[in-house]
Amino acid sequence: MDSWSQSGGMTSQQSLCSPDNAKSKRRCSTLQPFIMALAFAYFSKALAGTYMKSAITQIERRFELSTALVGLVDGSFEIGNLLFLVLVSHFGARLHRPRLIGMGCFLMAAGSFLTGLPHFFMGRYTYDTVVHSQNNDNASIAACVDPLDLPDMQDAQTGPPVEDRTVCVKDPSSHMWIYVFLGNALRGVGETPVTPLGISYIDDYARVENSPFYIACVHTVSLLGPMCGFLLGSYCVKLYVDIGYVDLESVTISPKDARWVGAWWMGFFISTALLLLSGIPFWFLPRSLPEQGPEVEGPRTHTPAAQEGILDNNVPRNHDVKPTDVTKGLLKSLKQLLGTPAYVLLLCAGVLRFNSLMGLFTFKAKYIEQQFGQSASRANFVIGVLTLPVFAVGIFLGGLLMKRYRLSVVSGALLSFVTSFVAFLLFLLLHLGTKCDHVAVAGLTVSYNGTVGVWHSEDAEWAECNRACSCPLGAWDPVCSESGITYTSPCTAGCLGSTGSSKNTVFHNCSCVSHFYPEEGSTSVRLGQCPRGNDCIRSFTSYMAISVLSSFISALGAMPGYMISIRCIAPELKSLALGIQALANRALGGLPAPVYFGALIDTTCLKWAKTRCGGRGACRMYDSNMYRMIFLGLINILNGSAHLFLIPLLIVLKRQFQKPAGPLQTLQEPQPLRDLGPGTPSAPNQEDPPLHPALDMDKGGAGGSSLGEMAPPPMNDIPVQRATGGEEEEVRTT
Repeated sequence: MDSWSQSGGMTSQQSLCSPDNAKSKRRCSTLQPFIMALAFAYFSKALAGTYMKSAITQIERRFELSTALVGLVDGSFEIGNLLFLVLVSHFGARLHRPRLIGMGCFLMAAGSFLTGLPHFFMGRYTYDTVVHSQNNDNASIAACVDPLDLPDMQDAQTGPPVEDRTVCVKDPSSHMWIYVFLGNALRGVGETPVTPLGISYIDDYARVENSPFYIACVHTVSLLGPMCGFLLGSYCVKLYVDIGYVDLESVTISPKDARWVGAWWMGFFISTALLLLSGIPFWFLPRSLPEQGPEVEGPRTHTPAAQEGILDNNVPRNHDVKPTDVTKGLLKSLKQLLGTPAYVLLLCAGVLRFNSLMGLFTFKAKYIEQQFGQSASRANFVIGVLTLPVFAVGIFLGGLLMKRYRLSVVSGALLSFVTSFVAFLLFLLLHLGTKCDHVAVAGLTVSYNGTVGVWHSEDAEWAECNRACSCPLGAWDPVCSESGITYTSPCTAGCLGSTGSSKNTVFHNCSCVSHFYPEEGSTSVRLGQCPRGNDCIRSFTSYMAISVLSSFISALGAMPGYMISIRCIAPELKSLALGIQALANRALGGLPAPVYFGALIDTTCLKWAKTRCGGRGACRMYDSNMYRMIFLGLINILNGSAHLFLIPLLIVLKRQFQKPAGPLQTLQEPQPLRDLGPGTPSAPNQEDPPLHPALDMDKGGAGGSSLGEMAPPPMNDIPVQRATGGEEEEVRTT
C-alpha cells in the first residue's frame, strides 16, 4: 500500500504536521519567515534588474557597442529565463520549493558577479582627447598640425597598420561584452523559480483570507527595488569608471559628455551581495508547512496535495503517466484556450504593449540624455524618484477603486481601457509637444558657412579652414566657442595653440571660429560641448510632468487589466493561460523589443566613434529630431495598435457576462467562471462577478515580479512586476 493510503488520505505535509505528532509540531514553522525572506528576494532581484537598465548606456560606451547590440545584451535576461520557465513552473512545485528559490537567488548573484567582472580585465578606459597626452601641463597644444610637420599624423587618419589590426581583433578585451551577455542570461535563469514557487508556497499554506494580504506585502516591498536600483545607478554612473586607479584631476570629460563612462561595474557587485544574502534563509525553511487556522468552507482551487502527493487526474506522484496522454491533454487544453476569443484578444494586446513598454523602459534614460542634454546620473535619478513612486501609488489606488466600487469584469475592463487610452493620448502629447532643438555642431547640424541642416557624411566636417590640419578620422573631443557653436575637436576648429591644463584648457587662434563668425573678435574655444538653452530645460520639465501623469493614469487601470486575464478563462486553464502569456510576452516582447528599438535608434546617429581596431564604436551624437520621431513614434504605434484589440475585447466581455436586472448584491467571494471555455455551456443570464484584486493576484504569468523585466499589466511608461506562470496545479479529488 502506498504512502497515500497509509496516511488515511492526508498529504505528506498534513501527516508531518498532524496535531497528534507533538515532535513534528515543533519542527513546523510559521509562514512569516518565508514571507520576509521572499520579500527581500523580490527586492533584491528587482534592484538588480533595474540597475541593468540604468547602466545600459555606460555598458554601450565602455565596450564600444552599437545600440542594437547592447539591446541584445539586455535581452539576454529573457533568453535565460525562457530556457527554464516551463520546466521550473511545472516541476518545481513538486520539489523543495524554498531551496529551489534559494538556489535561484545564488544563480542570480553569480550572474550579477559575472556581469561586472570584465571591468577588471579590460585595462584602463581611454577616450579621444588631445589634452591628456601632454607631459607638460603648461605646454601649448597645436591641435591643427600640418601633415608635413608631423608625418605620424597619417596613421591617425588611416588607423593602425594591418598587422596591428589583426592583433587588435584577437585581443580578448575586444570581446569582453560576451561575459556581460552571459552574466545577464544567468541572472535570468536564476530568476525563474523565485516568483512562481514563492507565490504558490504562500497561497498553499496561508488562510484563504490571508493569502492576498501576504502577497500584497511581498509586492509592496518589491516596489522599493526598482526605485533603489535607479538611485544606485544614478550614484554609480556619476563616479568615473576607473575611480581609485586614476587621478580624477587628469580626467578632462564631465558626466554630460558622450565619452563619459561611470562606475557601471560597482552596482553589479552590490547586487551580488544582496542576492547572496537573500538566498541564505531559504535553505533553512521547511519544504511544507501546516495550513493556517481551521478549514475554510468550500473547496480550494488548489492544495498542497498537488505538490506533495497527487498530480493531475487523481494520479499519485509515483504512478506512471504515459507521455502520449500528457501530450493529448496539453493539445486539448491549448485548443480550448486559443478558442477563447477574450483570451486571444488580450494576449495580442498584451504582447504589443509589452513591446512598447520594454523599448521605453530600456532606452528612456538614454532618450533623456540625448534629447534634453541631461547626464545619465540625473536621468536615472528622475526616473527612480518621480516616475516609479507615482506609478506605485496609482496601482494601489486602482486596487482600492476595485474594492470600493466592487468592479465587475466588464467594469474593470472598461476602467483599464479608459485609463490606458488617456495615458496614450498624453504620450502623444509628449511626442508632439516636448522637444529640444539640435545642438549646433559644425559639420553635423550646421555647416561652416552657417547653413542649418543635418549631415551624416564625414566629409561635411572638413572645410577650407581645417583642410590642412590632418585631423584624425572619427575623433570626438568637442570644444565650444563663445558663439555657441560646437566643433567635434580642437583640430576641426583649426586651433593652433592653447593655455591652461586638464579641464581648464582653452584653445586659441582657431581659424574655423573666425571663418564662421568673422565679425566676432574671439577665436578661442574651451573644452566640452556647448550647453543647451533655457527652452530645452523647460521642455525637459514639461516632459517629466506629462510622463509622471501618464504613468499615474495608466497605473490606475493596471490591476483591473491584470484581473481580466485571470477571470476571462476557465479555472482549469488558468495555469496554462498565464504560462502562455508569460512565454509570449518574453519571446515576442522582452527579447526582440530592445534589439529592434536599438537598431532603429542607430539609424539616427550622426557621429560614430572609432575603436582602436579601426571599427565603428559607440555613437557620440544623434539627430535629436529623428531620434524623437522614431523612438516615441514607435512606442505610440505599438500602443495604438494594442487598443485595436482592446475595443473588440470589451465587446466580447460584455456579451460573455450578462448582468441580471435588480439591485446590487452584497460583496461576496467570486465564484469560479467555469463556463468560459468554448466547450462548456454557459448559464443563461450569468452574473458578471466582481473582481477582487487580492484573491488571484500573482498566481501566474502576467503580473508582478521584477520591475522592468516581466510582462506587466497594461500601462504606457514604467513596468510593474510580473509573476511567471505554471506554479498552480488544478487538482480534482475523488
